[in-house]
Amino acid sequence: MLFRKNHTGWQKNWYRKSADAIRWIHIYLSMLGFSAILFFAITGLTLNHPTWLGGGAQHTEDITGNISADWLRGSPSKLDIAETLRERHRLEGRVAQFQSDQHEVMLVYKKPGYAADVFIERETGNYNVTVTSTNLIAVMNDLHKGRDSGSVWNILVIDGSAIIMLLFSLSGFALLLYIRRRRLTGLLTAVVGTLLIIGVWLWWTP
Repeated sequence: MLFRKNHTGWQKNWYRKSADAIRWIHIYLSMLGFSAILFFAITGLTLNHPTWLGGGAQHTEDITGNISADWLRGSPSKLDIAETLRERHRLEGRVAQFQSDQHEVMLVYKKPGYAADVFIERETGNYNVTVTSTNLIAVMNDLHKGRDSGSVWNILVIDGSAIIMLLFSLSGFALLLYIRRRRLTGLLTAVVGTLLIIGVWLWWTP
């Protein structure tokens, strides 16, 4: 009944309104997710070919110093150590790791495209910091993967973009069903695209 060409009464009215609603959803979902879709499309390419735009390039810097041995006695003060080193050397990101044993304290600061590894001798308070930073392409690649980007980015941007893309695809598929002249060729194209993906997976992946 839904896809018959001729409608009367409430059927024709419902058909028109549902088509308009799906078209509205499809258009505004595409605009809402435009930047996200563009970002993940570009970074999908740069992830697959990291050397194209220098995404594999890294800059490493070594820093040495000393902190109060009082902070290293007993149970080391994570907050005091982490914030002092952050302020002193402008370290960035969150403290992703903090470990200590009888000889050494180790901290790792991380954010997309950035890591700072800190090793502190408990007996003397002497420390060494190795800062590794990358360019914008590598930062974008890490954001694509959600690496060291935090739960807010992972939930709002990555999960949110995935939901928008899912709804955008489904609404486009539903909209096709209202276009009688393009319905069959559109469905066949979708089937061909699906079979191509399955074929590559079965025959050309290790």
